[in-house]
Amino acid sequence: MSEQIILGQPTVGDEELAAIAEVFKSGWLAGAGPTCRKFEERFAVTTGSAHALTTSNCGAALHLALHVLGAKAGDEVVVADYTFPATGHAVMYTGAKPVFADIRPDIWTVDPAAVEAAITPRTTGIVAVDLAGQPADYDELRAIADKHGLFLIEDAACAAGATYKGRAAGSLGDIAAFSFHGRKGITSGEGGALTTNNPEWDARARKLHTYGIEPAFGREGSNTLPVPTFHELGWNYRLSDVQAAIMNVQLDRLPSLLAARTHVAERYGELLKDVEGIELPVTAPDRTHPWQAYIITIDPSISRDQVALKLRERGVQCNFGTYASHVQPIYGATEPCPVSADLFRRHLAIPMHANLTDEEVERAAEAVREVVAELS
Repeated sequence: MSEQIILGQPTVGDEELAAIAEVFKSGWLAGAGPTCRKFEERFAVTTGSAHALTTSNCGAALHLALHVLGAKAGDEVVVADYTFPATGHAVMYTGAKPVFADIRPDIWTVDPAAVEAAITPRTTGIVAVDLAGQPADYDELRAIADKHGLFLIEDAACAAGATYKGRAAGSLGDIAAFSFHGRKGITSGEGGALTTNNPEWDARARKLHTYGIEPAFGREGSNTLPVPTFHELGWNYRLSDVQAAIMNVQLDRLPSLLAARTHVAERYGELLKDVEGIELPVTAPDRTHPWQAYIITIDPSISRDQVALKLRERGVQCNFGTYASHVQPIYGATEPCPVSADLFRRHLAIPMHANLTDEEVERAAEAVREVVAELS
């Protein structure tokens, strides 16, 4: 077997190690410290937001967003169905019920018409998902949210560096949530961030992500001995300063990482455009795609699982796309989402990361071509 072509891989090196060493020298390794603040200031600018808050992961950022926007037991929140279950789970953490809305068949983000149809008197908000990083239809979603008096959250887990009509991902809803997991475009292994233009929401989330008190760094330099008082239940959702050091370097890398992923996507498009039995991903013309993943759609006449197994035999790593949330038993959902359910069965993610060589992309594409032809 040839050397494995990795499905997803971070781009890290000596620069990240040097940044970690600086944090070690500083003595502040814990969360919500000066290195986190530095990254937050820079990430706010990158996302076109007034405020950014680092978190332990994207699920934590989603939970904080829902909580500060008032989601609670008895509420319903409309959620894009095609997403990792962290999105629906975060709604459940607040006691609210996720109500899943189907997706567009072309770019796989939530269908605004399905969102409108899912709204009931108990609906308090909408969570859109930037699938594989491509932003959803935020102008239409904002109009729906405003019409019904709902909040709008952007699950931008995969979307660092993406744009929608010239606006940066992270600035497209009331609050956005990002992931810095190892397979994301920029990464510290784990981690996340919350972005918003509302200073009150940022301040409340900042307290809640440190058990309900102001983080220690905010109390540095006081001429008294500040003793925090706990008024509200919070959580430990902080990112460590060690991880923030990595993220500062990753933010420097972002333009080159986006360019590399775009090059890979363009090469796949050239090499696979005439392969019968698959459909290639589509980018809406008013958006830029950060290509967190490259997902092909397998024709119903061909077994997606057999394609995956045979690709792996050829040394090409692959995996299913993401989840049709409404079929997951934990949610007990009854609403039909046929587009999401269909793509859940037919999507296949093939290698996509900034370290792929042209030779690896060509070999992966040729393996897809051969396997699909064999199984057709």
